[in-house]
Amino acid sequence: MRNHRPLLAALAVAVATSLSAAPALATPGTSHKRVCGPANVHFASCHAEVVTNADLTPLASTSYQSGYAPADLVSAYKLPAAPASGTPTVAIVDAYDAPNLEADLGVYRAQFGLAACTTTNGCFKKVNQNGVQGSYPAADTGWAQETSLDVDMVSAICPACRILVVEANSSSLGDLGAAVNTAAGSPGVIAVSNSYGGNDGSYAPSYETAYYKHPGIDITVSSGDSGYGGNTGSTVEFPASSQYVTAVGGTRLVRNTAVTRGWSESAWTGAGSGCSAYVSKPAWQTDPSCPKRMVADVSAVADPATGVAVYDSYGSSNGANWFVFGGTSVASPIVAAVDALAGGRAGTAAAPTYGQYAYTHGADFFDVSGGTNSTSGCTFAYFCTGLAGYDGPTGVGSPNGAGTGSTTPPPPPAPTFSLTASPTSRSIVRGGSTSYTATVTPANGYASSTTVSISGAPQGVTITGSPTTLAGGSGSATFGVAASTTTKVGSYTLTITAGGGGITQSATVTLQIKRK
Repeated sequence: MRNHRPLLAALAVAVATSLSAAPALATPGTSHKRVCGPANVHFASCHAEVVTNADLTPLASTSYQSGYAPADLVSAYKLPAAPASGTPTVAIVDAYDAPNLEADLGVYRAQFGLAACTTTNGCFKKVNQNGVQGSYPAADTGWAQETSLDVDMVSAICPACRILVVEANSSSLGDLGAAVNTAAGSPGVIAVSNSYGGNDGSYAPSYETAYYKHPGIDITVSSGDSGYGGNTGSTVEFPASSQYVTAVGGTRLVRNTAVTRGWSESAWTGAGSGCSAYVSKPAWQTDPSCPKRMVADVSAVADPATGVAVYDSYGSSNGANWFVFGGTSVASPIVAAVDALAGGRAGTAAAPTYGQYAYTHGADFFDVSGGTNSTSGCTFAYFCTGLAGYDGPTGVGSPNGAGTGSTTPPPPPAPTFSLTASPTSRSIVRGGSTSYTATVTPANGYASSTTVSISGAPQGVTITGSPTTLAGGSGSATFGVAASTTTKVGSYTLTITAGGGGITQSATVTLQIKRK
């Protein structure tokens, strides 16, 4: 399992519903972990992250104590009380069986004053990947927690929506894909949420056509919890990388009375983003530096430090069944339920738009800026940093209501630049010299003067050409490096820094000093 250990702030959330009042929220633990193990090739792992105690045991309680409740999410995303029309169905696709799901959902909804959603009243239905009630697959504790998280989030956002849960036989992408086909083909389904992913591989183009291309149906997919995935899809996840889905990134959501909205969001450190190596770029994506499919499109709360309350009893003990969850597994069902509230945002079967909606309806999304999901190796700032306009971790932004909204597109990516150093390593003898070249490449209209410098040289090493200012934000700077005959032998890391237009980028190079 991949464990995160960020410093968790107290979830100071005041929750109120018309029928019940929640207790004061306690400070959760100081760490969190994935509830599903890593995925092998052609398999997927769920993206749920449970908040834990210091010893990595889940922070569980016998009554609701912590985590955002439905009223918080409705407030943060300015959502209406009912769907635009009718009673839409949101489908949830997960692997394996969650044996206590319907009963657990009943406890969650009762806690927050939401109407019952049961098989008997027609609100809830659970089927296997072939669409049959009963004959469910084997149960799995981690995936059961994922499924509880998913149905609780749909309930929180759209309590009037019906819920269809389709359980795949296993976590293989083939079984999960078959379950998606079953979900999308079921009567009344307007959106299908998928909170899982595997590696973006060469199989992705054929898999996305076979399983995720459902014209007129909103297919949302969590982008993953491993942060920035590279410029060439090294750890970008599928099916989030499919051109036929809405890839959902993750944010950190906090109350902020200093702003009109009452909430602030920034990019979550774990939000998956990056450029696919295999899937074609959809026509509605116009970001400048990814030649193929860029992840993500939109986003919602995912940081476990600002996590959500979930009730799940399968595999727990002593009646401690209330948990706090994060991960982009939270964000995907939230966005799917918002899409359902809006009456669908993927066009029609005859004229599908797939994930295009956010790119042409900027007013329906809160722009998310600040935060990053990468500390190194990110060539283009918007791939890994929350910026004004589009960026990888948060896409166009998080939901702002559930209307059909204005057709005003969001602002373009902010001007930025990339910095590369060549070569990345040099070796010289004492008394010798060498050089490094730093190249600044502008993007998105960046044209500010940029100052480039090098630092970190050991005693006895002289640097020339630092700093150098590049007019217009484009060009190269060469730095001379000379070692005296008394320089200490060893390997040294030098840092090249470029700054301008309020942006700073850095790169490191290695200098090896030899005796002879």
